[in-house]
Amino acid sequence: MATSRTDPLTLEVVELIGTVVARYYEEYDEAAAAHSLTGAQARVLGLLSLEPMPMRRIAQKLKCEPSNVTGIVDRLETRGLVERRPDPADRRVKLAAPTELGARTAQQLRDSLTFAREPLAELSDEDRTMLRDLLRRMLGEPGPSAG
Repeated sequence: MATSRTDPLTLEVVELIGTVVARYYEEYDEAAAAHSLTGAQARVLGLLSLEPMPMRRIAQKLKCEPSNVTGIVDRLETRGLVERRPDPADRRVKLAAPTELGARTAQQLRDSLTFAREPLAELSDEDRTMLRDLLRRMLGEPGPSAG
């Protein structure tokens, strides 16, 4: 019979994980609002500022539906922050890419973030590696030394 994992330590760890996630999104939403963007629009713009990509890939990275991403990109395009262009590797595929204004806005957003820009700033490389490996185990993903 499995033992219940509702001991105080487990509850505290779960609560802390939730607080980290909530703080990240709250700060991102505040920074986005300063640019009259939603948090989701800001996250898409930030992702595209790293590299242009098709809607499906944006959806995979943000773990949401491609139809939602299409709507977000449409609104960013209307604001002149994003444009659609053919993928040079496959002209049938459209890439979403930031305009010059979009790239500047993404940089301003990043610059205005503190915790959300670098939520692991207080952790050493060793701590980050340990946290990554623990989170992977929590999610049932193989560790780096599997095999």
